[in-house]
Amino acid sequence: MRLVASALSVAFVTSAVVSAGIASADTGMQGSYIGVGAAAGLTNGGRSNDAAKLGGAVQGRFAIPNTPVSVRGAVLFGGDATVVAPTLTYDIPVAKNTNIYVGAGYSFVTTEGKGTQLGNRNAALLTLGAESAVSKNIVLFGDVKYAIDAYKRSSGDALSIQAGVGYRF
Repeated sequence: MRLVASALSVAFVTSAVVSAGIASADTGMQGSYIGVGAAAGLTNGGRSNDAAKLGGAVQGRFAIPNTPVSVRGAVLFGGDATVVAPTLTYDIPVAKNTNIYVGAGYSFVTTEGKGTQLGNRNAALLTLGAESAVSKNIVLFGDVKYAIDAYKRSSGDALSIQAGVGYRF
């Protein structure tokens, strides 16, 4: 699984870098937002209570002015515990009001050993996503989170996908 995920990450990052060279710096989405959506775990740790979970997500972006960097946060809920996942991302403009982003952070599970969309223990994570402003204040977003060694009693990694709608301010 790690080899496949690494290969996919390299492919996505390469695509992002090529796309960034095509896009001009002023075409991406500006501003910060907070949004809600769905979160689905795509993996399990192979033991009881490690099954993939489906639930909700609250996600946000705080854009650091005059830089391509953002501070993001996600709360994934609806499993047996909740995940709080702060990340730092590099934002790449790809079209008018549209960015893709790649970053890293950490996932904190509120009750380790309990199942969530992103494993059952605290873990380092990588994220890859896209966001687009569809009107002055409405943003659509989606991303994939990959948590490394995210299961107790297993060396398994966790993968989840999130999508939603946000209010830009």
